[in-house]
Amino acid sequence: MAGLNRSTFRRLQQLQQIPSVWEGDRRPMSEPLPIGSSALSDYDSENGGDCIMWVDGSQGIVRSMDVVSPDTGPEAVVRTLLRAMEHPHSPALPGRPQKIVVKDREIQFFLRGVLQDLGISIEYVPDLPLIDELFRGFQDVVDRKPPLLPPQYVESLEEKAYQVWQAGPWECLADHQIISIELEGLDMGTLYACVMGMLGLDYGILLYRSLESLTQFRKRVIANESPERLEEAFLSQDCLFITFEGAEEDDDIDLSDLPPSEIKPTFGNLHPLEGMRAILYDEEALLTILALDAFARFFRSVRRKLTGGKFPNLSQRYQIPVPQGGDRQGPDTVAVTVSTMPEIAAKLFEMSVSAPDDEDDEDDDDEPLLRDDLVPPNSFLSLGVVPWEVLKDLEASASYYQSAQVHASGDGLPIILIQTSRPKAKAMIETLKEAGGVTGIGFNPGEDPLGGNRFDLGILKAENGELFLFGEFMEDDPVHVAARKKWDGRCKKTKGYCGLVIAMGLTGASRGNPQKKDMLALFEVRSLSPKDINLGTLQLMPMPF
Repeated sequence: MAGLNRSTFRRLQQLQQIPSVWEGDRRPMSEPLPIGSSALSDYDSENGGDCIMWVDGSQGIVRSMDVVSPDTGPEAVVRTLLRAMEHPHSPALPGRPQKIVVKDREIQFFLRGVLQDLGISIEYVPDLPLIDELFRGFQDVVDRKPPLLPPQYVESLEEKAYQVWQAGPWECLADHQIISIELEGLDMGTLYACVMGMLGLDYGILLYRSLESLTQFRKRVIANESPERLEEAFLSQDCLFITFEGAEEDDDIDLSDLPPSEIKPTFGNLHPLEGMRAILYDEEALLTILALDAFARFFRSVRRKLTGGKFPNLSQRYQIPVPQGGDRQGPDTVAVTVSTMPEIAAKLFEMSVSAPDDEDDEDDDDEPLLRDDLVPPNSFLSLGVVPWEVLKDLEASASYYQSAQVHASGDGLPIILIQTSRPKAKAMIETLKEAGGVTGIGFNPGEDPLGGNRFDLGILKAENGELFLFGEFMEDDPVHVAARKKWDGRCKKTKGYCGLVIAMGLTGASRGNPQKKDMLALFEVRSLSPKDINLGTLQLMPMPF
């Protein structure tokens, strides 16, 4: 057992001894303390822990308090006691007690060994009335804490959330494609649903109470404000939210690949005057249930009309049953009108693509001539062909489809296949969408002056003029030579048309052989010659040490 060092011992001896009795105890907490105390340690007490408390029984005040991990040894009791002596909570003054009483024999013996020669009597008592009263007060506050969700609505909320999850709206809807949900009666007004998850990062739905809140937040994010201002902007949103998480935290797993049993919905509220809270009260829970029910019905009925990036003007009206629970009195159903908002979607998209660059215009010349950051490392890449009958199905099923007037001749459309994980595939699609889409695919010569190797560089050209490198092939590789020969022949038969397919399913049986459900995007474009690309022979530049 460690003892006090000499300097600490002398410092404590210099404290005035107070004619009082202090109570001390260490007790497990099943819930976090219902107070915000600067005296708490760095231990994360969100899920409880052991609470250590020292109370002056004579004055009836708490001198020090700490929350520690249950694994922490008895030394923590001493540390809290020393703070009670030297740095007590206001209005207490520094000092040593004449007597300490505890109800734990182990703590008593430990303190006797550490505090000997300080003139403090340490005694065992069966009860600590003041500390008992304080902990009863804590428990009363915990018992009065509202549940995260109203008990009468928990089942309905989870049921509607899982319906949305199984519908998978993020497979078709981007976060700028807003859907209005107008609830008649019940003083609920209109909600504006923003779907998150197309990039495979965060899945959920934000139900904004006003378009102004939605657009103001979007403007501040696009303006790329400081982290502090962005946090302020986040907390100033006015919306209900539903997010989905995995039962197990694993950043390498896309939630969409998990079974519904491993998905957990989380509900909450954001408001400028309340900030964020993970609690829904009765009216908010009821509103969320009705909105999710109507949204899921609408999306299932119009899904086919929203594929390929399309967002036409659609509207449907439903009578949504109102869940009964508690003392609520009202109608059994509510009329809800759900509509797409293509004009708002166009404005939000235009807002994002026309955002000012971080750099001045004169810095534009510093941008790389050929970007190599589109295709993720370890992606599967191949030159192939999609038969015409399969192409027709793919045009209808792909989440994103860029069409062209393809001349259907030969055995099918020559395509470049890029296969990676779902989140990375969606990020690629989003990058190409922001660039205005793909206008052409071609190959350009390249060389390594030092190594003497020559390359065939696969290049995508975007509508905004950007060029993206998608592959580097050895010019004399017999496999690539054969694939290029077939590619050129097929492009001649289609009169210069080809395609880009972006697919998910990088691991398992789908690798190199994606099924229709794995193919997320199809771009039908023109094939480009080196003259069209107009880069000349590109040279590999040696990197400086």
